[in-house]
Amino acid sequence: MFGLTNSEANHGEDVKEYYYYLDSTPTHSYMKYLYKYPQNAYPYADLINTNRRRTRTDPEYELIDTGIFDENRYFDVFVEYAKATPTDLLIEISVSNRGPDESLIHVLPTLWFRNIWAWWPEGPKPTITDVPQRNGGSAVAASDPLLGTYLLQCEGPARLLFTENETNSERLFGTASPTPYVKDGINDYVVAGRQNAVNPANTGTKAAAYYQLRVAAGGTAVIRLRLGNTVPDGAEPFGAKFAQIFDARRREADEFYRAITPPGVGEDAASVMRQALAGMLWSKQHFFYDLDKWLEEHRADPLLAETGQARNREWFHMISEHIFSMPDKWEYPWFAAWDLAFHTIALSTVDIDFAKEQLNLLLVGAYQHPTGQIPAYEWNFSDVNPPVHGWATIFLYRMEQALRGTRDLQFLRRVFGKLTWNFG
Repeated sequence: MFGLTNSEANHGEDVKEYYYYLDSTPTHSYMKYLYKYPQNAYPYADLINTNRRRTRTDPEYELIDTGIFDENRYFDVFVEYAKATPTDLLIEISVSNRGPDESLIHVLPTLWFRNIWAWWPEGPKPTITDVPQRNGGSAVAASDPLLGTYLLQCEGPARLLFTENETNSERLFGTASPTPYVKDGINDYVVAGRQNAVNPANTGTKAAAYYQLRVAAGGTAVIRLRLGNTVPDGAEPFGAKFAQIFDARRREADEFYRAITPPGVGEDAASVMRQALAGMLWSKQHFFYDLDKWLEEHRADPLLAETGQARNREWFHMISEHIFSMPDKWEYPWFAAWDLAFHTIALSTVDIDFAKEQLNLLLVGAYQHPTGQIPAYEWNFSDVNPPVHGWATIFLYRMEQALRGTRDLQFLRRVFGKLTWNFG
């Protein structure tokens, strides 16, 4: 998402695009997201320059203020996910033209591996390769030594574009890139027409299915994809069962939210509650951070008697590799202990087990400091937070007692000692 930095905006950092988390179940068996995409050139410079000129007493200059959505010249892009099984994910992208004229849109569903081979080059590197299909569609196979092999199948004619998930060092730092096919190569192929920016061998660690859709005024175009680690022999990935699974998951999501919505709540308020909780569930993110490796990279690891200055030097024991509830995936793609404790209260409404697990996480040995401190947030794990963890723990204990009629004393026993240690 495009946003303004503190120096560019008159009210601090601010995202300048419109996206909405519309739905999600706790298991993510069904998820729905909306993005509003303008049809005219995006006003990057106007947003920066106008906001920079405004004072703190002025309102923010928002995307809608630029006139980019005049005459409804935009697309509503709905992205939905439905699980057939835990490792068989159905994806449907619906692009609705709200404008008065037919319009062209470029859509690139993208699959990539996070680049950790740059840190551990001695390990095997994952690959994404082209897989020929007989049904007129296209597909890529993504293989990783730990995750195994997953197949992303794409319905209809789409050009597959491949590159490496590698930094464009030449562009950023003026040094040679490790490969001619860098992570922004797909962008350069589409936007700048650079044919040599993607790998002609159809292999890499990042791949996109390139659709060019002409959507009539008031019309909708649909792209369907499927990501899974098993493909039944002879099965049609986008046959009648595809729509049946989506319908079933939508019904289950409706049933779930009806069950947790308080009686007497009106339709509009129930919709607000559902979308708010969906936002909490969509903001989960895998957070991987090996402090020892990071400090070594910055020549600041105290275990190696290095003298470089870097934040979090005293947290070299910490290895984070879990799913966390993030404050905001646009601005803060990392956990924050204080925010996390508050998040668990809202999350307890839809998934109290996940909420309790989140409170436990920061109290295990991979996170809690030997002094007893709970890590605050990535910018400075040593910052001091109020004892919100303790308050959230007793809240969840009482919430579970009210919801399930059970008292999880083991949960209290497990965290009490660690919280006492942190308080000290």
